[in-house]
Amino acid sequence: MLWILTFGLLYIPDFVGSFTDNDCYVIIKDGFSHEGDVTLGAFFPLHIYYTRKNIPVIKETQYYQDVLIQYKLKNYRFVLALVFAIEEVNRNPYLLPNTTLGFDLYNGTPYEMSTLIPPILWLTRTRKPVLNYNCVRKRMSPAALTGTSMTISARIGNLLQLYKVPQLTFGPFDPALNNPDQFKFLYQMAPKDTSLSLAIASLIFHFNWSWVGVILPDDHRGTLFLSGLREAMESKDICIDFLKMIPGTWNSFSSALWKNLVNIQESSANVIVIYGDITSLQGLMRHILQLLVTWKVWILNSWWDVDNNSDYFMVESFHGSLMFSHHHKEMIDFTNFIRTVNPYKYPEDTYLPKFWYLFFRCSFSEVDCQLLESCQPNASLELLPRHLFDPSMSEEGYNIYNAVYAVAYSLHEMILQQIQIKPNVKGEGMEFSPWQFLPFLKNTLLKNHVRSRTVMDERKNLDPEYEILNFWNFPKGLGLNVKIGTFSPYAPLGQQLSLSEQMIQWPTSFTDTPQSVCSESCRLGFRKAAQEGKAACCFDCIPCAENEISNETDMDQCVKCPESHYANLEKNHCLQKSVSFLAFDDPLGMALTVTALCFSVLTAVVLAVFVKHRDTPIVKANNRALSYTLLLTLIVCFLSSLLFIGKPNTASCILQETAFGILFTVALSTVLAKAITVVIAFRVTVPARMVRWLMVSRAPNFIIPVCTLIELVLCGIWLLTSPPFIDQDAHAEHGHIILLCNKGSAVAFHSVLGYLCFLALGSYTMAFLSRNLPDTFNEAKFLSFSMQVFFCVWVTFLPVYHSTKGKVMVAMEVFSILASSSALLGLIFVPKCYIILLRPDKNSCVDIRHKVHSRRNSHLTLS
Repeated sequence: MLWILTFGLLYIPDFVGSFTDNDCYVIIKDGFSHEGDVTLGAFFPLHIYYTRKNIPVIKETQYYQDVLIQYKLKNYRFVLALVFAIEEVNRNPYLLPNTTLGFDLYNGTPYEMSTLIPPILWLTRTRKPVLNYNCVRKRMSPAALTGTSMTISARIGNLLQLYKVPQLTFGPFDPALNNPDQFKFLYQMAPKDTSLSLAIASLIFHFNWSWVGVILPDDHRGTLFLSGLREAMESKDICIDFLKMIPGTWNSFSSALWKNLVNIQESSANVIVIYGDITSLQGLMRHILQLLVTWKVWILNSWWDVDNNSDYFMVESFHGSLMFSHHHKEMIDFTNFIRTVNPYKYPEDTYLPKFWYLFFRCSFSEVDCQLLESCQPNASLELLPRHLFDPSMSEEGYNIYNAVYAVAYSLHEMILQQIQIKPNVKGEGMEFSPWQFLPFLKNTLLKNHVRSRTVMDERKNLDPEYEILNFWNFPKGLGLNVKIGTFSPYAPLGQQLSLSEQMIQWPTSFTDTPQSVCSESCRLGFRKAAQEGKAACCFDCIPCAENEISNETDMDQCVKCPESHYANLEKNHCLQKSVSFLAFDDPLGMALTVTALCFSVLTAVVLAVFVKHRDTPIVKANNRALSYTLLLTLIVCFLSSLLFIGKPNTASCILQETAFGILFTVALSTVLAKAITVVIAFRVTVPARMVRWLMVSRAPNFIIPVCTLIELVLCGIWLLTSPPFIDQDAHAEHGHIILLCNKGSAVAFHSVLGYLCFLALGSYTMAFLSRNLPDTFNEAKFLSFSMQVFFCVWVTFLPVYHSTKGKVMVAMEVFSILASSSALLGLIFVPKCYIILLRPDKNSCVDIRHKVHSRRNSHLTLS
């Protein structure tokens, strides 16, 4: 029957007097006392009065007729923590052995008009207070406990310090209350939340959330927290999608709050950080409950009591939320204490009968509202659903517990000191003023004699460790805060956060770990490119450039591969390049090799034909010695192209360029000698005796060694200053390092080419002068045409050579050598071979005599 009753109450958010007609339920005293030799003043927010219709009393406009009462069962845990701590101290034989602690409990109202009434009643000890008078002189009260609101604590603190009464606050740490000039007698038991912003940022970073919303109270605490949060998030590349500063005056019906929440719902951020307390953000909380926001992950600080407003909507809105709570040792004794709490054990408690009446079907006695009848046996607060009452000690409960022990240790030290000065007479109570107690309390707090990890260093509470809780509220009404991890600011960097992700329950809209990003992660092979005018977390993904990789997601810049490596197709890994060169077994190398060998063999065949027919007029008419020299040179020229094929070495690199320059110099100087011979024979105007001497002495043949000597000088200078060497080209061919010969000196290389072109131009000029001479056995036209082709080949070679790389560049030079050599062979010797082999009838002196065109000295026979 008990469980049926409690299940029916799962969705009761508050306990309101209008639910019952029993007068005992709605009548409540403003406080009660727990007897002791020394009593603490306690001001806890346990119930409030409110009105629904705002119907004022006729004569008193500040009062209303429809006044209702609302009990705060969640806050009643403060009372239980206070009773538990005091009983534990009183049972300790080594702490205050002859003195007992008690308390005077008052309801702390949030209304400005009545905030100071409870502390005035406590200070004066009378129902009709007279300021500056204490009607119970022998009752000593060394300190007061206040909370949880900073505003209430500050107001009470301004009053208490007039009487020099120490004040211990158990609410969230507030920097405004830590000002020793303004609050000289106030001490905060809660640790500072300096590391909370780092803890939240570390949690967000752990789940790779980079796009979050932030909701803060619009006060000094919110501003201070925002400063630390921004710094922590920027260090971890986390961006804020939106920032909402909520004024404390906004409630769940404020139109401004509705407009802001609509923007929050439509935000692309799936993770929202809410920092504040129940007082500053209660309107926001209720509004979120009503909207059923099931697609957001809420990250909350421990002071925001998530399930305080638990109702039907709470199930879907905050299930899966993550909360940060200060780490404390487990209080098993407190849980056992909760089981024993009942109205019969503590008859002075005016709140317990109300709760027993509401939850356990008890009825009030007609004689006294403190007496109950017809209660269910074994009723206990532990049996209530967790969203209504959590039997574990709360954050505020730990602070109250520590405050009680701080007072106890301080009293103990003060008593020891008084005994040393003047031992008490038996039966005479100890008397002291609060200001006398203050130095002992301050010393105790500084020495950390309290029974938790709270440490106070000259009013600067050190950072605590945090527990990370996951709020489970599915199925409805479960209301569990499950520990899933910890955060320690004192742990080594990278080990501060510890999580058990398998225990996390996410909001019902998510089947897996939620994602909260402005832009999807850039996969491997891509890098981030910022979107103009947007946050750093909003970016586009563009592929890495050529030979660059990104082997991690969301890289800002791609990494360039070393020269010896190249990027794979996915651009996420650098692969080792293979060494390559123009080899004989390559298709291109093989083609060039076969071509060179074929042309060299063909040239040898032509030479053999000329040697065999050396006595024929056509061979004799074109200077046999020069023809033999030119053919032999062409054979070597064709074979020299093979030096460019195969794996380069130092010797081959040097031979490539020197052999190329010298051999073509010999070939071109030979052509020049042949052209000059023709000009001398047909164009000179000197006497016949001089012509005969030039022809007989073979003076043109000296052109060959002279020109070759000049080329040797150029090559010598080249080799001495900057000789060719083996080089690598890592960019010419993807995935390969091409081995090739570097020219060494570009000036020397182009000088050699220029010299060859000069010889070709000179040969062409000489041949051009004799182009219209008798064409029988006259090779002037063929010489000029071959020089034109040679000149065109090497002039074209230069731009093509410089625009190509790697093996193609080497092949281009080989092709130019073969093309220019074959041009000399084909244009000079093929016509002669045609006559020798196919038209032998033209290869005779008779044919010469019948020609129309003759010259005066045509009887001279060129030997």
